[in-house]
Amino acid sequence: MNFDKELNVSSMSCPLPIIKTKKVLSGMESNQVLKVVATDAGAVKDMQAFADQTGNTLLASTEDHGAYIFYMKKK
Repeated sequence: MNFDKELNVSSMSCPLPIIKTKKVLSGMESNQVLKVVATDAGAVKDMQAFADQTGNTLLASTEDHGAYIFYMKKK
């Protein structure tokens, strides 16, 4: 999937992945896509909840060898 910016929050636990995602998204333009890589399993639920609460779109969520990869499109 194409993305405009990448954020690696591996080894960070809740709530840091969401806080960092929010900060990076705030500096992006509407419809740009942010790729987030996390290792905290709680991020799976948290990213969906964050998208629902903020109006951003979670385009995809996958797991690859213990890393959780999210593609978030800014509203």
